Formats: sequence, C-alpha cells, structure tokens
Amino acid sequence: MLSFIIRRLLLAVPVVIGILIVTFFLARLIPGDPCRSIIGEKATAEACEAFERNKGLDRPLPVQLGIYMRDIVQGDFGDSIRFSRPVSQIMAERLPMTIELATTALLIAIVVGVGLGVASAMRHNSAVDIGSMTLANIGVSMPVFWLGLMLIWLFAATLGWLPPSGRLTAGVSSTPFYVAWGWDPGEEGTFRFLTFEFLSNHVIGNSIVVGEWEVLWDAIKHLILPAVALSTIPMAIIARITRSSLLDVLGREYVRTARAKGAANRRVVVRHGLRNALLPVVTIIGLQMGALLSGAVLTETIFGLAGVGTMLFEAITARDFPVIQGFVVIIALSYVVLNLIVDISYAYLDPRIRLQ
Repeated sequence: MLSFIIRRLLLAVPVVIGILIVTFFLARLIPGDPCRSIIGEKATAEACEAFERNKGLDRPLPVQLGIYMRDIVQGDFGDSIRFSRPVSQIMAERLPMTIELATTALLIAIVVGVGLGVASAMRHNSAVDIGSMTLANIGVSMPVFWLGLMLIWLFAATLGWLPPSGRLTAGVSSTPFYVAWGWDPGEEGTFRFLTFEFLSNHVIGNSIVVGEWEVLWDAIKHLILPAVALSTIPMAIIARITRSSLLDVLGREYVRTARAKGAANRRVVVRHGLRNALLPVVTIIGLQMGALLSGAVLTETIFGLAGVGTMLFEAITARDFPVIQGFVVIIALSYVVLNLIVDISYAYLDPRIRLQ
C-alpha cells in the first residue's frame, strides 16, 4: 500500500507542474489591464508603467513564470495586486468558509443521494423508483442561482425560519480558539499565524472547540440554505449512480445465491449489494467534492458568503493574477488529493484490488 501511495504521489508531480504553468498563462489571457482595473480607466500611461514596475508585471512572461514557480516551491503565493497583501493570508480567511459550505453540501448529497439510490434499486420500477429518479432529474437540471433565490424567498422572506444571507447574524462573532485559550499565534504572516487563522475561521469547528453554542447554532442556521442549494446537483448525480450500480450488483449470481439461502432482503442489499456497488459511487463523490470547492461562486454570491467563489470573481474582475493563480492551484491540488484518497479507498472496498 505504501509503494502504491508513493507511486501516485510521484505521478501527481508533473500534473501539479502542468497546472501551475497553465494557470499562470490562462490568468494573463483574461482581457483587460490590471492597472486600469485597479487604479481606474483614466489612469495615465506613466501611472500604469509605475504600477506594473512596482508589481513586477513589466518583466517578460518567462521571467515572471520562473519567479512564480520559485516562490510556489517555497510556499509563497505572492502578494495580491489589488489588496497588497500576501495571497496566503487571503486564503486563510476565505478557504474555511468554502470548505465548510462544500463539506456540508456533500454530506447532504451523500446521505440523501445514496438513500434515494438504494430505495430506487430495492423497489425497481415502482412508484418509489420513478419518484426518486424524477426528483434526481429535477435536481440535476435545476439552476443553482434560481434554487437559491427560491429558497431565500420561501424559508427566509416568507416563512422567516432561516436567515437569507451572511455567515453570522450582525453582532454575533466567534472568538478564535487561540484567543480563548491564551495562545500566542506568532507574528502575522508566519506559518503558525496562518495555520491558527485558517483553523479559527472555520466558524462551526471553532465554536465547538471554544464552546460557544449560540454562535454554533447561528452559524448552522446561516449554512443550511446555501448548503441545500449547492447539494442538489451532486445529490442527483450520486442518486442515479447508486441506483444503476446497485441494480447491476443485485443481478449477480452471488446475490441470487444469498437470497436462495434465505438471507433477509435488507441484509442482502446492505452487506452483499451496497458494498460491492460503492466503487463508482466513491469515485463520483470524490469528483463532486472537488467540483463543489470550485463551483461555489454562484452560491456564495447569492447568499453573501465571503468564500473562495466571491474572492475569485473579484480577482478575475480586477485582473489580480496572484490571487487567481493561488486559488486555482489550491482547487486543482484538492482534486489531486481527493483522487488519491479515492484510489486508496478502492483497496479497502474491493479485496481484489488489495491482492493486485
């Protein structure tokens, strides 16, 4: 198993290098001028020359690429052109929100999607099957921006059950765990400081650790609507994959043998069917997690959440190359890591892969 993991990590190295190079050039293909996007359309040629010289944008592209690759190897994502702040600090502030949103949406999608898929397979061609797959088809074809607005209208504006937007109610804040425990986070910009900031910006986790239960409940209420809106498409995909994979497995000879021995239907489905049907489901779950991290732009914009999606939108609008590159690289690396986790999980789900 260890040699398999090492081989996968080595194979990921050229993939990551390719991602860095492609991201660097694609960011610079965005139409527009960073100088006029940030200073204004009336910026003079002299002002733009000084701006590009100050930000290192006047150098040839191969030189900029070399500096960028050197800094990335050292763990430095550069400074934001727009905010004049290290991109790593912006990541520590924005990534936790998107991770919380994507993880919650994926959990909803897995629980509901696998449940619908199993129910459909167990009652093939019944009203339950038709209703579940109809619901899945509606979910996969429903635009997130429309669903988000409808959820806000129904549950926030009409019923008043949940807040319409934001991360926390105005006046409510979560005390960072290192402040509550009297820990020194270190100097601003150091690895220790960024790690503490990243962990404390996970509002739900930080509230649990510190014991701020009112803040925790407020954060959960604000997360329900955007997580449900974001989970609909992966939920529908997982439901359909689970159904088709389980139906295929339930038609195998060993399943018929288990039924002939008198095993209960639920035991046959769960122990003999579902486990052997999980390989394609696990694959799609891993891919959906990466897609949720990168596809939360509309959801975060509609619900006013300060995450990766809104930051990327603002960075693209302002032609803020370091921010674009930094977040795209992190999202791409998440795909590589998730694919590695999925490959490792295969060995535990299928003994034949372990033997190979």
